[in-house]
Amino acid sequence: MTITQLRYVLAVAEYKNFTLAAEKSFVTQPTLSMQVQKLEDELDIQIFDRGKKPISVTDVGEKIVAQAKNIVNEANRIKDIVDQEKGFIGGDFTLGIIPTIMPTLLPMFLKTFITKYPKVNLIIKEQNTENLIENLKDGHLDAAIAATPLEEDDIIERPLYYEPFVGYVPKNHRLGTYDTLEVEDLDVTDILLLQDGHCFREGVLNLCKAPKKLGGDHFQLQSGSFETLINLSNEGLGMTLLPFLNTLELEDEKKENLKYFKEPSPAREVSLIYHKSELKIQITEALRDVISSVVRGAIAFQDVKIISPLGK
Repeated sequence: MTITQLRYVLAVAEYKNFTLAAEKSFVTQPTLSMQVQKLEDELDIQIFDRGKKPISVTDVGEKIVAQAKNIVNEANRIKDIVDQEKGFIGGDFTLGIIPTIMPTLLPMFLKTFITKYPKVNLIIKEQNTENLIENLKDGHLDAAIAATPLEEDDIIERPLYYEPFVGYVPKNHRLGTYDTLEVEDLDVTDILLLQDGHCFREGVLNLCKAPKKLGGDHFQLQSGSFETLINLSNEGLGMTLLPFLNTLELEDEKKENLKYFKEPSPAREVSLIYHKSELKIQITEALRDVISSVVRGAIAFQDVKIISPLGK
C-alpha cells in the first residue's frame, strides 16, 4: 500500500470515472487503474463497483476512502512540518473567495501578497459559500474568504474585517431625504436583492427579518451584480444595500445616493476560513496578515452589529 495508491483511490471516489480521475491526477488511465487494482488485490476486497455507471464506491470502500483521506492529510502534514521548520513559505496554495467579496478585496491585497511572498503560487477560485465549504472539507481548497459566522464542523474561522452595509438610495425614493438610515426604515419589498445563493442577499433578508423566498409584483431579478442593482435603483425601481468596500470606487454622482446607518451599523463579518487540519498554515497566516493590514485603513468603522449571512 502506498500514498500514491491512496491518492488515486480518492480521485476515483471523487470523479466516479477512471479516465477523469487519471486526468486530474496527471497520470495515464492504465497506470491509475493498475495501481487501484493492485491495492484491491492486496486488501482482497473491492473498493469500487465498476459495473455501475457512474462508478460507485462499495460499502467497505466508503470506509477505506474515509481512512485514505486521513492518511493522505497526515502525509501532507509531514511536508508542512518540514516547511515550517525551515521557515519556508512557498508552493501551490488554492484560495476560494465568494463573488460579493472577490471584485473589491482581491485587487487590494493580491499585488502586495505576491510581491512579499514570490515563492507562493496562489491559485484563486471564485465560488459560492456552499461550494467553498465542500471544497475545504474535500481538500480542494487550502483556505477561503467568506462571510461568517458559518458554524461548520471541521472549519476554522479567523475574522479579517467587519464590513458595514451601506444604503444606495436615489433622491426620488421614499428614504431619499434621510441623512442616515436605521434598520427600522427598511422595507424589504422595495430593496433590490442579489439572486438566490449569494450570502449577502441572505444577510440583507436576515437584517430585514424577511422570508428567504420573495416574489416581486412586476418582475423577478436574478443577478449577481451590484452594478446592476445600482442601475435599476437609478431607474426608480427601488433602493439597494451595498457592502462598504463596493462603495469606494463609485463615481461621485452615485456616491451622492449613499446613505450610512446610524451606529451600530449593520455589518458582515468577513473571515479567512480553513480546515481544522491546518495544512499549509504558514501560508494561511501570511495571507491573513497581508489582508488585515491592507483592509484596516480602508474600513474605519468601529461600532458595528454583525449580521449572519445564514440567519443563525
